[in-house]
Amino acid sequence: MTTVLTRRPGLSRIRATGSPLHLACLALVALVVLAALFAPWLVPHDPNAVDLGNALAAPSAAHPLGVDAAGRDTLSRLLLGARTSLLGPLGVVAFSTVAGIAVGTAAAWRGGWLDSVLSRGTELVFAFPGMLLAILIISVYGEGLIAPVIALSVAYLPYVSRLTRSLVLAERARPYVSAYQVQGHSALQICLRHILPNIAPVVLAQSTINFGYALMDLAGLSFLGLGVPALTPDWGRMVFDGQTAVQHGYPLSAILPCVFIVLTVVAFNVVGERWADRIVRRAR
Repeated sequence: MTTVLTRRPGLSRIRATGSPLHLACLALVALVVLAALFAPWLVPHDPNAVDLGNALAAPSAAHPLGVDAAGRDTLSRLLLGARTSLLGPLGVVAFSTVAGIAVGTAAAWRGGWLDSVLSRGTELVFAFPGMLLAILIISVYGEGLIAPVIALSVAYLPYVSRLTRSLVLAERARPYVSAYQVQGHSALQICLRHILPNIAPVVLAQSTINFGYALMDLAGLSFLGLGVPALTPDWGRMVFDGQTAVQHGYPLSAILPCVFIVLTVVAFNVVGERWADRIVRRAR
């Protein structure tokens, strides 16, 4: 007697779409990205318009989220601050991912002394805190977004480099790499056309997680007054500017950017971990 095994109708669809938490985080990521892209057309007021006579006003029809200690509209600064708050982490992830892939691939493919030098170099970077490196660079070049992005890119490079090295070592041991070498393909052709596309999903998942951490680090630097200039709308800078309002019993202008930072970081981390888990399951 033969037993026919059938799957429940909705099981595959549920697995494909993911858990409710993952879908909620994915939707939040999409909303934040859309807000950053279309912020100049969505803001109801000039985010830098100062109105001291209306400072720390409660939420109203004209200002749904109230105003800060300088009389600036909180909603407008949150929307436009999403652009700056996401642009910095995007630069960190882009630079660290490209450089980390190059370093990790070279170390895994060439091996020998080059692998030892690059591996020891990434270990030295691991031992140096990224925030401290950013503070040192900012103290030399002044406030702005470029200096902390470069510093955090260097700090995040070892994470991508070590992951890429392990993945390339595993791929290089596969038979198809030997077959391409026998056919006369160069190492650059094999890595660019075959190995890197195979490991790209795993690296992308790690980069998504790094994006959330970079957002939090840059927000922390802005909170310390070491990030973007004072007039630039930025979530971390809004928390820094909201300290005065908190002292006077009006915490809304400081709490709202904190909530946006936490929710965005959690959303990016959940999405990245979900992608990583799915890639691991498929590999198994």
